[in-house]
Amino acid sequence: MERKLIYKILLILGVLGLCAYYAFPLEKRINLGLDLKGGMHLLLKVDTSHLEGQAKLDACDRAVEVIRNRIDEFGVRETSIQKQGEDEIVVQLPGVTDRERAIDVIGKTAMLEFKIVSNDADKLKSALAGTVPNGYELKYTLDENEPLLLEKQAVLTGDTLTNASVRFDQSQFNEPIVSLQFNAAGAKKFAEITAANVGKRLAIVLDGKVQSAPRIREAIPSGEAVISGKFDAQSAQDLALVLRVGALPAPMHIEEERTVGPLLGQDSINKGVKASVIGISLVFIFMAGYYLLAGLVADVALLFNLLIILGALGMLPLIFPGVSATLTLPGIAGIALSLGMAVDANVLINERIREELGAGRNLRLAIANGYDRAFSAIFDSNLTTLIAAFLLFQFGTGPIRGFAVTLTIGLLASMFTAIVVTRVIFELLINSGLLKSLPMLRLIKDTKIDFISKRKIFYALSIAITVAGLVSFFMKGNKAYGIDFSGGQLQEYMFKQAPSLDKVRKILDGINLSGASIQQFKENPNVLLIRTSEDKNTILTEKLQASFPEDNIQVLRIERVGPVAGKHLRDKAVLALVWALVGILIYVAFRFKHFNFAIAGIIALVHDVLVALGVLSMSGRQIDLLSVTAFLTIAGYSINDTIVVYDRVRENARLYRKLNLYELINLSVNQCLGRTILTTGVTWMCVLAIFLYGGEVLSNFSFALLVGFFCGAYSTVYIASPLVLAWSRKGSR
Repeated sequence: MERKLIYKILLILGVLGLCAYYAFPLEKRINLGLDLKGGMHLLLKVDTSHLEGQAKLDACDRAVEVIRNRIDEFGVRETSIQKQGEDEIVVQLPGVTDRERAIDVIGKTAMLEFKIVSNDADKLKSALAGTVPNGYELKYTLDENEPLLLEKQAVLTGDTLTNASVRFDQSQFNEPIVSLQFNAAGAKKFAEITAANVGKRLAIVLDGKVQSAPRIREAIPSGEAVISGKFDAQSAQDLALVLRVGALPAPMHIEEERTVGPLLGQDSINKGVKASVIGISLVFIFMAGYYLLAGLVADVALLFNLLIILGALGMLPLIFPGVSATLTLPGIAGIALSLGMAVDANVLINERIREELGAGRNLRLAIANGYDRAFSAIFDSNLTTLIAAFLLFQFGTGPIRGFAVTLTIGLLASMFTAIVVTRVIFELLINSGLLKSLPMLRLIKDTKIDFISKRKIFYALSIAITVAGLVSFFMKGNKAYGIDFSGGQLQEYMFKQAPSLDKVRKILDGINLSGASIQQFKENPNVLLIRTSEDKNTILTEKLQASFPEDNIQVLRIERVGPVAGKHLRDKAVLALVWALVGILIYVAFRFKHFNFAIAGIIALVHDVLVALGVLSMSGRQIDLLSVTAFLTIAGYSINDTIVVYDRVRENARLYRKLNLYELINLSVNQCLGRTILTTGVTWMCVLAIFLYGGEVLSNFSFALLVGFFCGAYSTVYIASPLVLAWSRKGSR
């Protein structure tokens, strides 16, 4: 056996062994994302508008510290708290489904103030009449809604607080109260305040709201105070927690929230795995049935590909310290899709080997030439798709990044398994004498279709479809977007029996949500998706449960995006698409030395994305973050297909110097037609499985891919290739 071949075998075994070690056991090596195991994702914005200078710069860092301390005491494990930009914080809480409590604990500013209540009845009457005296403010108690006139200047704040704990009062009601302890300076100050204001009331104000206002009957030298307010045990514990940890340096509000219940998480796992298994199985069956032994070799490579993806995910914390291997639902789809796209490299190689065998080469030479001639197309097409995946990671969030990571790893793994692993297997089979011939089925014979002559017809068809789609999209305005881009709140409920939409609509009208939209799914009418413009989830859930007492209603997920965050996400999505186009344009121009190739490819790519966008709009689907993920994937896939044809044009230009460009393009498109149909068909099978079995969360994503991948094959033949000819100075007809 050749030494070079031995080294290759050792390399493959080493890679597979390392990946197997870091892939298994899966439950220990790879964490499930929040969309799979349930939990909360929050994007918090720190309001620093009232701060200046250094205080403004340090506020977000201090807020991260306070939030981390609160969550640690809250008892959530495997949390992620990260500063984003100058004034944003991303918080991920796996397994947390009590959203109201979590939001209250995390978001409460906990600014504690003690203020003297005025005893002057005339001043209070004046304030109630609309004229608040200077130096005072009108507040109402939370429990009894009693009006109080408070001195604006606090006599004591929570800065001197050392501890807050829960105990129960000694009255007949035995209600929980929050006991406060101050440090020495605070205790002294509190004693002075109570001594100087005997007979007056002292308001305890938390985040601008009067929790209680007890009357000072005597000086309190102990420096202890209590907050009462008809708490239950849990709310008292949470209040004590936030006071004990300390106040936030500035108010915060939620820009984006995504809460996934455990029921939906498990359902997503089941559907994602089912869709992936079906899609991958179809790929394996097709490859083995069509390419026979060569297809079985490709299937072995695909299995290795899957192992490398899982192993690489497990190795992420080792390669990038602090980064955990997290598998999301789009990530599962990314694995299935990357395996479907990995078929492209194997199809390219097998079709090249078939051509070499048809030209009379012996088996060993045909295999060697097949790999050599397929390499440049495989390299170029995968690299352009990687550009799109990289931008998905840069501009995406949460699950979208999970998709980008698995897609990137899958593409790199496919290049290794298709170029290295399968070739080593062929060499071993030839050297052992087991491989003497390599028969393959051939459903698509050599064609001699004049594709270019029909270009004007298809230009007109493409323009008509694109314009119709864009008209539909722009006419819808803000309604064309999901909440990711337009803002709003989405809540998904599951009932035991399909609920009456009229009854649900009456409930919404009763809580001033008449403008809400309701969606009921044909495949599962027990599930309702309700989109509202404001957060009234708590009262809505209570009303639904009261109106459908026998249904045991489950909250599957809640998504909320503020208008500022929605615009920000939309801007990032557009930026990602623009940079993807620029990156691909530069690379293709560099590789093919002609801007007419690059610009023609980019126009075809934009055409595919716009058609997918338009079809989504015309079919009544909204554009969300996963739709943009699909658009960028389409961009990478579309240029992938185009580059294969361009690569063949470049090769044929060297082989057939007497042919003009018109003839070269037609010849190249015909030669690549089988590969285009096979690769698109196989990848389409994977996406179709995701569309049919992947569930509602991946529906828009997979639908856009179905449209875009089909359009990518069409545009390669009828848009990108003819446009190269149209802008060339010679060779056109």
